[in-house]
Amino acid sequence: MNYGELSIKRHRETKGKVAIVSKMPLETIEDLSIAYTPGVAAVSLAIAADKSLSFELTNRANTVAVISDGTAVLGIGDQGPLGAMPVMEGKAILFKNLAGVDAIPICLDTKDPQEIIKTVRYLAPSFGGINLEDIAAPKCFEIEEALQDLGIPVFHDDQHGTAVVTLAGLINALKITGKHIKDIKIVMSGAGAAGWATTKILLESGARDIILIDTKGTIHRGRTDLTPVKKRMLEVTNHRDVRGSIADALKGADVLVGVSAAGIVTPEMVRSMNKDPIIFAMANPTPEIMPDVAKSAGAAIVGTGRSDFPNQINNCLAFPGIFRGALDIRAPRITARMKVEAAKALASLVKTPSVEKIIPWALDKSVVPAVAQAVRDAWKSESRTTVATASNATAAAHGKS
Repeated sequence: MNYGELSIKRHRETKGKVAIVSKMPLETIEDLSIAYTPGVAAVSLAIAADKSLSFELTNRANTVAVISDGTAVLGIGDQGPLGAMPVMEGKAILFKNLAGVDAIPICLDTKDPQEIIKTVRYLAPSFGGINLEDIAAPKCFEIEEALQDLGIPVFHDDQHGTAVVTLAGLINALKITGKHIKDIKIVMSGAGAAGWATTKILLESGARDIILIDTKGTIHRGRTDLTPVKKRMLEVTNHRDVRGSIADALKGADVLVGVSAAGIVTPEMVRSMNKDPIIFAMANPTPEIMPDVAKSAGAAIVGTGRSDFPNQINNCLAFPGIFRGALDIRAPRITARMKVEAAKALASLVKTPSVEKIIPWALDKSVVPAVAQAVRDAWKSESRTTVATASNATAAAHGKS
């Protein structure tokens, strides 16, 4: 089945995927007077006097901006803002259909990170959260970090959505293969947004041996061409200073996480890995190695980013529930703990993991409630810890005085 042709046909028929729907009736003069003038003036005055009311009297509390510059669309690269729009619309309908969140796709005609930061700041009063999408590394790191003071969740989905679902899948894959995260060798093919965020969440979850691969091979201490971000990556990875290509790195490895490019992994590379290797080949739309080829070469478990193969390791399992939970509890940011707990919740939904099912189906109705609850619980716990720490510090300061 040619999904590309079918997709173009359907998009042409519907002229895109999103629409605005009224939540209030507009059939009588009274309806008009309540929804618009003169009644709406009272709403404006109330919000102007107490800005927090914008979360109660408008749709802000349930609205997320899906923002992209189109520089890193799926696995097909820089498609520009217009080329990014169908993907951003796709995110919007996933938000709505899976989590009941209203999402507005916004594609920016600039690649300048400072202009993107400035624009998002201007837009922030209209939204309860910001989902950054398909923005190329390394500027995506700078943009997300600079916006953490907005007071609403800002989440780069290509980084953290991918990281959360990868950790969830790996938790169950390791159960099946009888391995432990602290003992395994992981090769991360792709040192961009998803690769770095996934590396961090795996390290936070106990991984000790990760080697990162970029287009020039392993990221090692002899490289003189590393960006500041990759230098930071090297501080916590490749402790044995493995040098060479992805083929060199994969020798004796237990896990390959691919967030890079199509067809770069060969059967010979899989055969060189440790017993019962786990392959997450998530390049989209074409993975680093096709599942049947990887299995024929000895892979115990294979996941991809695609919905037409088993074990879809795709961020659509993460971001709707993460934002649902964060919006519900009015969390001002998404923390590392919230992401780890979301991954654990996802993994726990598969009661009996198997080689063909290590992760829930993307449209499983139990996913969003479970992830959202994990996010809410994590934020409540962190908030209590923060308050307790502040109280202890105040008491100690008073005691000293």
